[in-house]
Amino acid sequence: MRTWANIFWLGTKEMRSVFSDTIMVVFIVWSFTVSITERSRGLGETVNNASIAIVDEDRSALSRQLRNAFYPPYFKLPEVIKANEVDNAMDQNRYMFVVSIPPNFEADVKRGRRPAVQVNIDATAVNQAALGAGYIQSILLGEVNRFARRSDAQAIEPVKLVVRRAFNPNGTQQWFAAIGALLDQLSLLTIVLTGAALIREREHGTIEHLLVMPLTSFQIAMAKVWANGLLILISFSLSMIFIVQGVLGVPIAGSRLLLFSGTIIYLFAAAAIGIFLGTIARTMAQFALLMLMTIMPMMMLSGSISPIESQPEIIQPITWLLPSRHYMSFAQAIVFRGAGFDIVWPQFLTVAGLGSVFFLSSLMMFRRSITVSR
Repeated sequence: MRTWANIFWLGTKEMRSVFSDTIMVVFIVWSFTVSITERSRGLGETVNNASIAIVDEDRSALSRQLRNAFYPPYFKLPEVIKANEVDNAMDQNRYMFVVSIPPNFEADVKRGRRPAVQVNIDATAVNQAALGAGYIQSILLGEVNRFARRSDAQAIEPVKLVVRRAFNPNGTQQWFAAIGALLDQLSLLTIVLTGAALIREREHGTIEHLLVMPLTSFQIAMAKVWANGLLILISFSLSMIFIVQGVLGVPIAGSRLLLFSGTIIYLFAAAAIGIFLGTIARTMAQFALLMLMTIMPMMMLSGSISPIESQPEIIQPITWLLPSRHYMSFAQAIVFRGAGFDIVWPQFLTVAGLGSVFFLSSLMMFRRSITVSR
């Protein structure tokens, strides 16, 4: 009983230490609000107000019809420029797209020929350029085919392809980006808070005071795990309710209780990694360097940025050693597919096992690292 009382009071000391650091509090609030909102909304899933110009060397009814097919909110109203102005306009970043309609374009279409339309693209904005090229191709083909048929009647195709999206009918990329950003911030802050707390104790000399008291390494480490984990869990819950569901409108298909239960397990694993890094590093600068070597790979290989199947085959087995990969897997399954415990329990067990390995490794290295630092 005394062991858990010591863990409780050490944890309350840790929480007071965090709340006394104004910059850290602001950073936590910003990470779970503004950072998630900006990341989810900043990904361009559609073309929006792209600048476009038309080089009309045909001056026909069809060329005017093509020019009028581009309108907001996908494109700005097209500007008509001359052919000799294209290079200079693109160099000055005035237009992202320039569509060049050649002479006799309408006449060639009427004769059944296949005239070429040139589309010049400023691909410095890679995502918008790739999406915009597809939009422009679809718009031009649709207008030309409609003109060639002289009507809006749809051609009867021998096969009708019907596409239905599961779990995200409208293909809203913001949903996936919001959940990925939230889980990445969860990993980052949990590891930073627990590891930095241990380094701060060491640099201030208070860790030696704790070690001469009737306290064990388990009590010291566990206090930091539960205190920082509780702060992040509260921040995660509020962000999920007010930012992800409220502001961004992301629906939660599965059980929220199951998601929070899995989050608690992952917080233990992430905090154990933070303690492990804190026992290795001797100074805050070393800890920062270790963070660069661990946090970024954990985020990139977790599956939030790119699916595990799309990553290099030599890297995929390594991701099994990352708790973030398994947490991302069951969190997305619960949120988007409504998965139950009977489906995600293997990931729960894997995260708990990896967290226990890191935590036990930290305990074995704890006192020895303090002795070496002296």
